[in-house]
Amino acid sequence: MRIRIVDAFSDRPFAGNPAGVLLLDAFPEDDWLQNVAMEVNHAETAFAHPLPEGGEADWALRWFTPVAEVAMCGHATLATAHVLHGTGAHEGPVRFATRSGVLVATPGDDGSITLDFPTAPLTSVEVPQGVTGALGARPLAAFDTGPNVGDLLLELADEKTVLALAPDLRALGAYSSRGIIATARAEDPARGYDFVSRCFFPNVGIDEDPVTGSAHTALAPYWSERLGRTGLTGLQASRRSGRVRTELRGDRTLLSGRAVTVIEGELIA
Repeated sequence: MRIRIVDAFSDRPFAGNPAGVLLLDAFPEDDWLQNVAMEVNHAETAFAHPLPEGGEADWALRWFTPVAEVAMCGHATLATAHVLHGTGAHEGPVRFATRSGVLVATPGDDGSITLDFPTAPLTSVEVPQGVTGALGARPLAAFDTGPNVGDLLLELADEKTVLALAPDLRALGAYSSRGIIATARAEDPARGYDFVSRCFFPNVGIDEDPVTGSAHTALAPYWSERLGRTGLTGLQASRRSGRVRTELRGDRTLLSGRAVTVIEGELIA
């Protein structure tokens, strides 16, 4: 079977967030899926297979990190849609049946793909005792992001503080089911983004995720309320970095970006 590595939320190779993508006839045993994801060793590997016509979705989709299955993943969904459209396996909007419900990916005329995801429900919480030491910076506010995302969102003082973070990853794992989203308002919106973030997910085997679509379902409502606009652009400032365009539509969030296939090969295991 063909296996592809796709850089998502990027218009060039070796940037954005890489994901493995496999198109299957059906899902094999979970152990095999997890072993393939461990072998690929990227933040997520996506597995998809076609569904019968006439249903609420076109393809079934699951995502695995090297150590666990996750409930929702934006960049690997974008990567899967990119492969489906690029290979001719599917034309037009594609509806994915996932653990987070039906998610739709729509290709744009400019080569981008827009994902329709559920907006994360944000709940204000007290800044946990000890998180300042684990993160290496004092949060201004803390929010639970709900079960689909599973992170603790922390607003920091400014962009420079986010960029300078060097957290204790082992200690961070105690504060949420997946990890931490650290964010701040952009220092200079003229650079083309409205807010900056970094994401640390030690509990699912990802020390720092390069670009996280699911996190932006929480970042979009958070910054839309503060900046007074429904359409924003976020910069996830990892070593690879990437930008995610967001559009808040009530209980749904649209995430837009591009993707590039960088490796295509044969899986023989």
